[in-house]
Amino acid sequence: MSEKTGKWLGWIGIVVGVVGFFWLSIWLGIVSICAGIAGLFSPQKKLNGIAMAAGVVALIIGIV
Repeated sequence: MSEKTGKWLGWIGIVVGVVGFFWLSIWLGIVSICAGIAGLFSPQKKLNGIAMAAGVVALIIGIV
C-alpha cells in the first residue's frame, strides 16, 4: 500500500472516530478501527494507530 493511501486511511479513521464520540458511537468506532488496521499496512503506522485509538475510545463511549 502506498504512503498516500495510508495517510488518507489514517485521517479518515481519525475523523470518523472523533465524530463517533458524539453520534453512532459503536458503528463509527468499528469503522475507525477497521480503517486504522487497514492503514497499518502502509508506512503511516503512527497516524493509523491514532485512528485506531480514536475508534476504541468511541467504541467505549458507545458501550458505556
